[in-house]
Amino acid sequence: MPYIPHTEDDVQAMLAAIGADSIEQLFDEIPAHLKAGHALDALPEGRGEMEVTRLMAERAEQDRFALSFIGGGAYAHHIPAAVWEIATRGEYYTAYTPYQAEASQGTLQVIYEYQTLIARLTGMDVSNASVYDGASGLAEAVLMSLRANRKSKSRKVLVPEALNPRYRSACEAIVRNQDVELVSVPFCNDAGQTLVDGLKEHEGQDFAALVISQPNYFGSLEDVDALTDWAHANGLLVIAVVNPTSLALLTPPGEWGAEGEGADIVVGEGQPLGIPLSSGGPYFGFMACTQKHVRQMPGRIIGRTIDLEGKQGFTLTLQAREQHIRRSKATSNICTNQGLAMTAATIYTSLLGPDGLASVAGHCHANTQKLADKLCALDGVERAFTAPVFHEVALTLPQDADSVLARLAEKDILGGLSLAKDFKMKNAILVNATEVHTEGDLDLFVAAMKEVLA
Repeated sequence: MPYIPHTEDDVQAMLAAIGADSIEQLFDEIPAHLKAGHALDALPEGRGEMEVTRLMAERAEQDRFALSFIGGGAYAHHIPAAVWEIATRGEYYTAYTPYQAEASQGTLQVIYEYQTLIARLTGMDVSNASVYDGASGLAEAVLMSLRANRKSKSRKVLVPEALNPRYRSACEAIVRNQDVELVSVPFCNDAGQTLVDGLKEHEGQDFAALVISQPNYFGSLEDVDALTDWAHANGLLVIAVVNPTSLALLTPPGEWGAEGEGADIVVGEGQPLGIPLSSGGPYFGFMACTQKHVRQMPGRIIGRTIDLEGKQGFTLTLQAREQHIRRSKATSNICTNQGLAMTAATIYTSLLGPDGLASVAGHCHANTQKLADKLCALDGVERAFTAPVFHEVALTLPQDADSVLARLAEKDILGGLSLAKDFKMKNAILVNATEVHTEGDLDLFVAAMKEVLA
Protein backbone atom coordinates (compact mmCIF):
# COMPACT_ATOMS: atom_id res chain seq x y z
CA MET A 1 0.00 0.00 0.00
CA PRO A 2 1.17 3.59 -0.52
CA TYR A 3 3.07 5.16 2.36
CA ILE A 4 0.54 8.03 2.38
CA PRO A 5 -2.72 6.42 1.19
CA HIS A 6 -5.05 9.44 1.52
CA THR A 7 -6.31 11.21 -1.56
CA GLU A 8 -7.00 14.95 -1.57
CA ASP A 9 -10.73 14.15 -1.23
CA ASP A 10 -9.94 12.01 1.83
CA VAL A 11 -8.00 14.88 3.38
CA GLN A 12 -10.82 17.36 2.78
CA ALA A 13 -13.37 14.97 4.24
CA MET A 14 -11.31 14.51 7.41
CA LEU A 15 -10.78 18.26 7.77
CA ALA A 16 -14.52 18.85 7.41
CA ALA A 17 -15.24 16.21 10.07
CA ILE A 18 -13.07 17.98 12.65
CA GLY A 19 -14.10 21.49 11.63
CA ALA A 20 -10.74 22.65 10.27
CA ASP A 21 -10.30 24.69 7.09
CA SER A 22 -6.82 23.42 6.22
CA ILE A 23 -3.96 21.24 7.39
CA GLU A 24 -1.99 24.37 8.20
CA GLN A 25 -4.65 25.34 10.73
CA LEU A 26 -3.83 22.18 12.68
CA PHE A 27 -0.33 23.54 13.27
CA ASP A 28 -1.24 27.14 14.06
CA GLU A 29 0.42 26.86 17.50
CA ILE A 30 3.84 26.76 15.82
CA PRO A 31 5.28 30.33 15.63
CA ALA A 32 5.46 31.63 12.08
CA HIS A 33 9.16 32.47 12.30
CA LEU A 34 9.95 28.79 12.89
CA LYS A 35 8.23 27.60 9.72
CA ALA A 36 10.25 27.03 6.56
CA GLY A 37 7.82 29.10 4.52
CA HIS A 38 8.10 26.98 1.39
CA ALA A 39 7.03 23.59 0.13
CA LEU A 40 9.45 20.74 -0.45
CA ASP A 41 9.68 21.55 -4.14
CA ALA A 42 13.35 20.64 -4.24
CA LEU A 43 12.65 16.94 -3.75
CA PRO A 44 13.39 14.96 -6.92
CA GLU A 45 10.80 12.91 -8.72
CA GLY A 46 10.51 9.28 -7.73
CA ARG A 47 12.50 6.65 -9.64
CA GLY A 48 11.70 3.14 -10.70
CA GLU A 49 12.86 0.03 -8.87
CA MET A 50 15.47 -0.93 -11.46
CA GLU A 51 16.93 2.56 -11.53
CA VAL A 52 17.09 2.79 -7.73
CA THR A 53 18.74 -0.64 -7.50
CA ARG A 54 21.39 0.45 -10.01
CA LEU A 55 21.95 3.73 -8.13
CA MET A 56 22.36 2.00 -4.77
CA ALA A 57 24.84 -0.47 -6.27
CA GLU A 58 26.90 2.43 -7.59
CA ARG A 59 26.81 4.12 -4.20
CA ALA A 60 27.87 0.90 -2.47
CA GLU A 61 30.87 0.60 -4.79
CA GLN A 62 32.07 3.98 -3.53
CA ASP A 63 32.65 2.45 -0.11
CA ARG A 64 36.16 1.10 0.14
CA PHE A 65 37.93 -0.83 2.82
CA ALA A 66 40.12 1.28 5.04
CA LEU A 67 42.09 0.15 8.06
CA SER A 68 40.60 2.25 10.84
CA PHE A 69 42.09 3.41 14.11
CA ILE A 70 39.35 5.94 14.78
CA GLY A 71 37.54 5.81 18.11
CA GLY A 72 36.19 8.92 19.77
CA GLY A 73 33.02 7.24 21.04
CA ALA A 74 32.35 4.66 18.29
CA TYR A 75 34.39 1.46 18.32
CA ALA A 76 34.96 -1.52 16.04
CA HIS A 77 34.63 -4.83 17.86
CA HIS A 78 34.21 -8.37 16.64
CA ILE A 79 30.52 -9.30 16.70
CA PRO A 80 29.80 -13.05 16.79
CA ALA A 81 27.64 -14.09 13.84
CA ALA A 82 25.02 -15.48 16.20
CA VAL A 83 24.21 -12.00 17.58
CA TRP A 84 22.42 -10.61 14.55
CA GLU A 85 21.22 -14.02 13.35
CA ILE A 86 19.18 -14.12 16.55
CA ALA A 87 18.36 -10.41 16.76
CA THR A 88 16.85 -10.39 13.26
CA ARG A 89 14.57 -13.37 13.81
CA GLY A 90 10.93 -12.46 13.39
CA GLU A 91 10.12 -12.58 17.10
CA TYR A 92 12.88 -10.08 17.91
CA TYR A 93 13.09 -7.94 14.80
CA THR A 94 11.34 -4.77 15.88
CA ALA A 95 12.97 -1.40 16.47
CA TYR A 96 10.08 0.14 18.35
CA THR A 97 8.47 -0.03 21.75
CA PRO A 98 5.08 -1.82 21.95
CA TYR A 99 2.28 0.44 23.12
CA GLN A 100 0.31 -2.43 24.63
CA ALA A 101 3.40 -3.38 26.58
CA GLU A 102 2.04 -6.13 28.84
CA ALA A 103 0.70 -7.98 25.80
CA SER A 104 4.28 -8.32 24.53
CA GLN A 105 5.75 -10.59 27.18
CA GLY A 106 8.67 -11.72 25.02
CA THR A 107 9.77 -8.17 24.31
CA LEU A 108 9.43 -7.20 27.96
CA GLN A 109 11.50 -10.20 29.05
CA VAL A 110 14.31 -9.24 26.67
CA ILE A 111 14.29 -5.71 28.07
CA TYR A 112 14.26 -7.07 31.62
CA GLU A 113 17.29 -9.26 30.85
CA TYR A 114 19.02 -6.24 29.28
CA GLN A 115 18.34 -4.12 32.36
CA THR A 116 19.78 -6.87 34.56
CA LEU A 117 22.96 -7.03 32.46
CA ILE A 118 23.45 -3.25 32.53
CA ALA A 119 22.81 -3.06 36.28
CA ARG A 120 25.40 -5.78 36.92
CA LEU A 121 27.92 -4.28 34.50
CA THR A 122 27.69 -0.81 36.06
CA GLY A 123 27.24 -1.96 39.65
CA MET A 124 24.03 0.04 39.95
CA ASP A 125 20.63 -0.83 41.40
CA VAL A 126 18.35 -0.11 38.44
CA SER A 127 18.62 0.30 34.67
CA ASN A 128 16.00 1.66 32.32
CA ALA A 129 15.13 0.11 28.97
CA SER A 130 17.71 2.28 27.08
CA VAL A 131 17.55 5.74 25.53
CA TYR A 132 18.45 7.14 22.11
CA ASP A 133 22.25 7.29 22.47
CA GLY A 134 24.96 8.04 24.99
CA ALA A 135 25.02 11.78 24.32
CA SER A 136 21.30 12.32 24.78
CA GLY A 137 21.51 9.98 27.75
CA LEU A 138 23.91 12.43 29.38
CA ALA A 139 21.44 15.26 28.81
CA GLU A 140 18.72 13.18 30.45
CA ALA A 141 21.06 12.44 33.36
CA VAL A 142 21.78 16.16 33.82
CA LEU A 143 18.06 16.96 33.92
CA MET A 144 17.48 14.02 36.23
CA SER A 145 20.16 15.28 38.63
CA LEU A 146 18.31 18.61 38.95
CA ARG A 147 15.18 16.75 40.04
CA ALA A 148 16.99 14.29 42.28
CA ASN A 149 19.25 16.75 44.13
CA ARG A 150 16.55 18.66 45.95
CA LYS A 151 19.07 20.65 48.00
CA SER A 152 20.49 22.30 44.89
CA LYS A 153 18.65 25.33 43.51
CA SER A 154 21.25 26.59 41.03
CA ARG A 155 20.42 24.49 37.92
CA LYS A 156 24.17 24.20 37.36
CA VAL A 157 26.21 21.07 36.63
CA LEU A 158 30.01 20.69 36.53
CA VAL A 159 31.21 19.11 33.28
CA PRO A 160 34.86 18.21 32.56
CA GLU A 161 36.51 19.65 29.46
CA ALA A 162 37.96 16.19 28.84
CA LEU A 163 34.43 14.87 28.13
CA ASN A 164 33.67 13.74 24.57
CA PRO A 165 32.95 17.02 22.68
CA ARG A 166 29.99 15.39 20.91
CA TYR A 167 28.42 14.57 24.27
CA ARG A 168 28.98 18.12 25.47
CA SER A 169 27.46 19.57 22.28
CA ALA A 170 24.37 17.34 22.37
CA CYS A 171 23.85 17.96 26.07
CA GLU A 172 24.12 21.72 25.59
CA ALA A 173 21.58 21.64 22.78
CA ILE A 174 19.04 19.77 24.91
CA VAL A 175 19.41 21.54 28.28
CA ARG A 176 20.31 25.10 27.22
CA ASN A 177 16.72 26.20 26.70
CA GLN A 178 15.72 24.68 30.04
CA ASP A 179 17.84 27.21 31.95
CA VAL A 180 20.55 24.71 32.78
CA GLU A 181 24.17 25.86 32.88
CA LEU A 182 27.04 23.48 32.18
CA VAL A 183 30.14 24.80 33.95
CA SER A 184 33.47 23.55 32.56
CA VAL A 185 36.17 21.93 34.66
CA PRO A 186 39.67 22.06 33.08
CA PHE A 187 41.91 19.06 32.63
CA CYS A 188 45.55 18.77 33.60
CA ASN A 189 47.75 19.47 30.56
CA ASP A 190 50.35 16.98 31.77
CA ALA A 191 48.23 14.06 32.91
CA GLY A 192 45.20 14.53 30.63
CA GLN A 193 42.94 14.03 33.64
CA THR A 194 40.39 16.05 35.62
CA LEU A 195 42.11 16.73 38.93
CA VAL A 196 40.46 17.41 42.27
CA ASP A 197 42.64 20.53 42.48
CA GLY A 198 40.74 21.87 39.47
CA LEU A 199 37.51 21.61 41.44
CA LYS A 200 38.64 23.52 44.53
CA GLU A 201 37.43 26.88 43.19
CA HIS A 202 33.90 25.44 43.19
CA GLU A 203 33.94 24.21 46.79
CA GLY A 204 31.02 25.53 48.79
CA GLN A 205 29.13 26.59 45.67
CA ASP A 206 25.72 25.27 44.62
CA PHE A 207 25.88 22.65 41.86
CA ALA A 208 23.48 19.78 41.26
CA ALA A 209 26.02 17.28 39.97
CA LEU A 210 29.52 16.53 38.73
CA VAL A 211 30.00 14.59 35.49
CA ILE A 212 32.88 12.09 35.53
CA SER A 213 33.97 10.44 32.28
CA GLN A 214 35.76 7.10 32.59
CA PRO A 215 37.77 6.83 30.41
CA ASN A 216 37.71 10.44 29.29
CA TYR A 217 37.86 11.56 25.65
CA PHE A 218 41.66 11.29 25.58
CA GLY A 219 41.41 7.68 26.71
CA SER A 220 42.89 8.66 30.06
CA LEU A 221 41.67 6.97 33.21
CA GLU A 222 40.39 9.41 35.83
CA ASP A 223 40.90 9.17 39.59
CA VAL A 224 37.23 8.37 39.97
CA ASP A 225 37.41 7.65 43.69
CA ALA A 226 38.81 11.10 44.53
CA LEU A 227 36.39 12.89 42.20
CA THR A 228 33.39 10.98 43.57
CA ASP A 229 34.34 11.68 47.17
CA TRP A 230 34.82 15.40 46.41
CA ALA A 231 31.40 15.62 44.76
CA HIS A 232 29.55 13.90 47.59
CA ALA A 233 31.42 15.88 50.24
CA ASN A 234 30.23 19.07 48.54
CA GLY A 235 26.61 17.97 48.15
CA LEU A 236 26.76 17.09 44.45
CA LEU A 237 25.42 13.98 42.75
CA VAL A 238 27.82 12.04 40.53
CA ILE A 239 26.93 11.36 36.89
CA ALA A 240 29.24 8.71 35.43
CA VAL A 241 29.80 8.52 31.67
CA VAL A 242 31.42 5.16 30.97
CA ASN A 243 32.52 2.83 28.19
CA PRO A 244 30.71 -0.49 28.78
CA THR A 245 33.56 -2.64 27.47
CA SER A 246 35.99 -1.05 29.93
CA LEU A 247 33.77 -2.09 32.84
CA ALA A 248 34.87 -5.68 32.35
CA LEU A 249 38.25 -4.57 33.74
CA LEU A 250 37.71 -1.30 35.60
CA THR A 251 35.91 -0.65 38.88
CA PRO A 252 32.21 -0.18 38.08
CA PRO A 253 30.75 3.26 38.87
CA GLY A 254 28.49 1.72 41.50
CA GLU A 255 31.63 1.16 43.59
CA TRP A 256 33.42 4.48 43.04
CA GLY A 257 34.66 6.40 46.06
CA ALA A 258 36.97 5.50 48.93
CA GLU A 259 34.07 3.88 50.77
CA GLY A 260 32.47 2.46 47.65
CA GLU A 261 29.48 4.77 47.89
CA GLY A 262 29.37 4.90 44.11
CA ALA A 263 27.99 7.18 41.42
CA ASP A 264 24.35 8.25 41.54
CA ILE A 265 23.56 8.08 37.81
CA VAL A 266 25.40 6.18 35.08
CA VAL A 267 25.08 6.68 31.34
CA GLY A 268 27.06 5.67 28.28
CA GLU A 269 26.97 4.52 24.69
CA GLY A 270 26.03 0.88 24.19
CA GLN A 271 27.36 0.61 20.62
CA PRO A 272 30.45 -1.41 21.66
CA LEU A 273 28.14 -4.20 22.84
CA GLY A 274 27.46 -5.89 19.52
CA ILE A 275 26.38 -2.94 17.36
CA PRO A 276 28.31 -2.55 14.06
CA LEU A 277 29.70 0.71 12.74
CA SER A 278 27.25 1.31 9.91
CA SER A 279 27.68 4.80 8.48
CA GLY A 280 26.75 6.55 11.70
CA GLY A 281 24.34 4.22 13.42
CA PRO A 282 22.48 2.69 15.04
CA TYR A 283 23.38 3.61 18.60
CA PHE A 284 21.69 3.21 21.95
CA GLY A 285 22.26 4.84 25.29
CA PHE A 286 22.23 2.89 28.53
CA MET A 287 21.19 4.54 31.78
CA ALA A 288 21.23 3.31 35.36
CA CYS A 289 20.93 4.78 38.83
CA THR A 290 20.67 4.00 42.52
CA GLN A 291 17.39 2.86 44.04
CA LYS A 292 17.17 6.19 45.86
CA HIS A 293 16.73 8.10 42.61
CA VAL A 294 14.79 5.57 40.54
CA ARG A 295 11.55 7.58 40.48
CA GLN A 296 13.38 10.41 38.74
CA MET A 297 14.80 8.23 35.97
CA PRO A 298 13.37 8.83 32.48
CA GLY A 299 12.27 6.18 30.03
CA ARG A 300 10.78 2.78 30.56
CA ILE A 301 11.59 0.36 33.35
CA ILE A 302 10.49 -3.26 33.07
CA GLY A 303 9.85 -5.31 36.19
CA ARG A 304 9.20 -8.99 36.90
CA THR A 305 6.21 -10.09 38.91
CA ILE A 306 3.97 -13.09 39.71
CA ASP A 307 0.31 -13.14 38.67
CA LEU A 308 -2.63 -14.51 40.65
CA GLU A 309 -2.00 -17.99 39.23
CA GLY A 310 1.62 -17.95 40.35
CA LYS A 311 3.00 -17.50 36.83
CA GLN A 312 5.94 -15.23 36.10
CA GLY A 313 5.15 -12.09 34.11
CA PHE A 314 6.78 -8.86 33.03
CA THR A 315 5.30 -5.39 33.20
CA LEU A 316 6.05 -1.68 33.12
CA THR A 317 7.23 -0.69 36.59
CA LEU A 318 6.83 2.63 38.43
CA GLN A 319 5.84 4.52 35.30
CA ALA A 320 3.55 4.08 32.37
CA ARG A 321 3.92 5.56 28.91
CA GLU A 322 1.19 8.10 29.64
CA GLN A 323 3.46 10.06 31.99
CA HIS A 324 5.65 10.99 29.04
CA ILE A 325 2.93 12.81 27.09
CA ARG A 326 2.23 15.28 29.89
CA ARG A 327 4.56 17.85 28.31
CA SER A 328 6.35 19.98 30.89
CA LYS A 329 4.82 18.05 33.81
CA ALA A 330 6.40 14.76 32.73
CA THR A 331 9.60 13.37 34.20
CA SER A 332 10.87 13.23 30.63
CA ASN A 333 9.59 13.14 27.09
CA ILE A 334 11.55 9.95 26.51
CA CYS A 335 9.25 6.95 26.15
CA THR A 336 10.92 4.94 23.37
CA ASN A 337 13.79 2.54 23.97
CA GLN A 338 16.17 1.49 21.19
CA GLY A 339 14.62 -1.94 21.02
CA LEU A 340 16.58 -3.66 18.25
CA ALA A 341 20.02 -2.36 19.30
CA MET A 342 19.26 -3.16 22.93
CA THR A 343 18.25 -6.69 21.95
CA ALA A 344 21.51 -7.21 20.04
CA ALA A 345 23.50 -5.92 23.03
CA THR A 346 21.69 -8.35 25.33
CA ILE A 347 22.51 -11.26 23.04
CA TYR A 348 26.14 -10.13 22.60
CA THR A 349 26.76 -9.72 26.32
CA SER A 350 25.04 -13.01 27.14
CA LEU A 351 27.09 -14.91 24.55
CA LEU A 352 30.42 -13.49 25.75
CA GLY A 353 29.69 -13.66 29.46
CA PRO A 354 31.94 -12.04 32.08
CA ASP A 355 35.10 -13.89 30.98
CA GLY A 356 34.54 -13.17 27.30
CA LEU A 357 33.92 -9.48 27.86
CA ALA A 358 37.00 -9.27 30.08
CA SER A 359 39.03 -10.95 27.34
CA VAL A 360 37.82 -8.39 24.78
CA ALA A 361 38.67 -5.51 27.10
CA GLY A 362 42.09 -7.00 27.87
CA HIS A 363 42.97 -7.39 24.19
CA CYS A 364 41.80 -3.83 23.50
CA HIS A 365 44.06 -2.47 26.22
CA ALA A 366 47.04 -4.58 25.15
CA ASN A 367 46.73 -3.61 21.49
CA THR A 368 46.49 0.07 22.34
CA GLN A 369 49.60 -0.08 24.51
CA LYS A 370 51.44 -1.95 21.78
CA LEU A 371 50.35 0.54 19.11
CA ALA A 372 51.33 3.53 21.23
CA ASP A 373 54.76 2.05 21.91
CA LYS A 374 55.35 1.33 18.21
CA LEU A 375 54.28 4.83 17.13
CA CYS A 376 56.27 6.55 19.87
CA ALA A 377 59.39 4.80 18.56
CA LEU A 378 59.12 7.07 15.51
CA ASP A 379 61.00 10.37 15.59
CA GLY A 380 58.89 13.19 17.00
CA VAL A 381 55.91 11.06 18.10
CA GLU A 382 55.13 11.14 21.81
CA ARG A 383 52.28 10.44 24.20
CA ALA A 384 50.38 13.67 24.82
CA PHE A 385 49.58 12.81 28.44
CA THR A 386 51.05 10.77 31.27
CA ALA A 387 47.86 9.21 32.66
CA PRO A 388 47.17 5.49 32.06
CA VAL A 389 44.72 4.71 29.27
CA PHE A 390 42.21 2.01 28.34
CA HIS A 391 41.97 1.51 24.56
CA GLU A 392 42.54 5.02 23.25
CA VAL A 393 45.60 7.24 23.48
CA ALA A 394 46.43 10.84 22.52
CA LEU A 395 49.71 11.32 20.65
CA THR A 396 51.61 14.43 19.59
CA LEU A 397 53.19 14.51 16.13
CA PRO A 398 56.04 16.56 14.67
CA GLN A 399 53.68 17.81 11.94
CA ASP A 400 50.18 19.22 11.56
CA ALA A 401 47.70 16.52 12.61
CA ASP A 402 45.08 17.23 9.95
CA SER A 403 47.68 17.03 7.20
CA VAL A 404 49.10 13.77 8.53
CA LEU A 405 45.66 12.17 8.78
CA ALA A 406 44.78 13.28 5.25
CA ARG A 407 47.93 11.65 3.84
CA LEU A 408 47.28 8.47 5.81
CA ALA A 409 43.76 8.36 4.38
CA GLU A 410 45.25 8.37 0.88
CA LYS A 411 46.90 5.10 1.90
CA ASP A 412 43.53 3.69 3.05
CA ILE A 413 44.43 4.10 6.71
CA LEU A 414 42.12 6.10 8.97
CA GLY A 415 44.77 7.09 11.48
CA GLY A 416 42.65 8.53 14.27
CA LEU A 417 41.01 11.82 15.15
CA SER A 418 42.59 15.25 15.13
CA LEU A 419 42.45 17.14 18.42
CA ALA A 420 43.02 20.47 16.68
CA LYS A 421 39.44 21.70 16.39
CA ASP A 422 38.02 20.68 19.74
CA PHE A 423 41.08 21.17 21.95
CA LYS A 424 43.38 23.52 19.98
CA MET A 425 46.03 20.80 19.94
CA LYS A 426 47.20 21.31 16.38
CA ASN A 427 49.75 18.49 16.29
CA ALA A 428 47.85 15.90 18.32
CA ILE A 429 45.72 12.91 17.33
CA LEU A 430 43.60 10.39 19.19
CA VAL A 431 44.14 6.78 18.12
CA ASN A 432 42.20 3.68 19.09
CA ALA A 433 42.88 -0.04 18.92
CA THR A 434 40.56 -2.92 19.79
CA GLU A 435 40.67 -6.70 19.68
CA VAL A 436 40.01 -6.67 15.89
CA HIS A 437 43.44 -5.21 15.13
CA THR A 438 46.17 -7.75 14.39
CA GLU A 439 49.91 -7.34 14.78
CA GLY A 440 50.05 -6.88 11.02
CA ASP A 441 47.49 -4.07 11.20
CA LEU A 442 49.55 -2.25 13.82
CA ASP A 443 52.75 -2.63 11.80
CA LEU A 444 51.02 -1.42 8.63
CA PHE A 445 49.83 1.70 10.45
CA VAL A 446 53.27 2.37 11.90
CA ALA A 447 54.97 1.91 8.52
CA ALA A 448 52.50 4.29 6.87
CA MET A 449 52.97 6.86 9.64
CA LYS A 450 56.75 6.63 9.28
CA GLU A 451 56.47 7.24 5.54
CA VAL A 452 54.11 10.19 5.98
CA LEU A 453 56.30 11.83 8.61
CA ALA A 454 59.53 11.36 6.60
